Amino acid sequence: MDPIYYIDRKTKQKHQEKIYGYRFVYLLYGQYPLSGILNGALKFLAKLPFVSYLYGKLQDSKYSKKKVVPFIKDFSINTDEMEKKPHQFKSFNDFFYRKLKKGSRSLEGDTKSAIIPADGRYLFVPNLSSNDGFYIKGKRFSLSEFLGDEALANRYQNGVMVIARLCPTDYHRFHFPCSGIAEKPTLINGYLNAVHLISLKNNINVFSENKRMITVLNTEKFGQVVYAEVGAVCVGSILHTFDQEKVFKKGDEKGYFAFGGSSLVLLFEKNRIELAQDLVDNPDFLEVKCKFGQILGKATR
Repeated sequence: MDPIYYIDRKTKQKHQEKIYGYRFVYLLYGQYPLSGILNGALKFLAKLPFVSYLYGKLQDSKYSKKKVVPFIKDFSINTDEMEKKPHQFKSFNDFFYRKLKKGSRSLEGDTKSAIIPADGRYLFVPNLSSNDGFYIKGKRFSLSEFLGDEALANRYQNGVMVIARLCPTDYHRFHFPCSGIAEKPTLINGYLNAVHLISLKNNINVFSENKRMITVLNTEKFGQVVYAEVGAVCVGSILHTFDQEKVFKKGDEKGYFAFGGSSLVLLFEKNRIELAQDLVDNPDFLEVKCKFGQILGKATR
């Protein structure tokens, strides 16, 4: 199985990703004797919601607490910014959707800036109509299938797409990139396929097959923005914590994922945002590791 590389936004250095659950990922996508048969069987079982539900229950158990400290050490998790101490978590899931300590992150930019909404590895598509980086094996990502709404998809055909892949090692709460008012989220049920760079290379439309929540944000600076949370294998829970009746501010928490890898997708209309230059200067189209609160881009109006 080919290694996965990403660019660390802070250091500008290229790194190989250390994959949590490597053996499972290898069984899903690796090449070995009888891999075709075993890959297919495991992929089918893994994407079934009840499998993720059962695994999530295990992560909720008090016995899963013993995994927290070894996990922190193995993946060098920064404990200084966590609200709780490692020994205070009641389960592995409690650690997984941990909160940050107040003041541990600052919001970059000014009132015309949008911020990175969550910790993760990001891909940026400045123009959905012409960017060749979002064609994989000759197949183009289908916006209408993803949104389940042809009219809504038409608004973003020439727009900007931002994809965040959250690994199990990441902080798993997600936030609003700018201020505005949210419409009622729409649930589109689906499978829970793995949302991993390896799986995306095999099937670019995996996002359109998975369970997802679509929220339309009405903002003054950036126009209408689509904010979508996509579930993945071992992630049956997309939980919203924001008050839908109130105006949200940039940086406010929108919700969190329970255990597993997962993704966010943001869509901006054409000519409403100019992405930060360092995010688009990426000729190899590698993922960029970003942190919540860093600048995403500036409003163009």
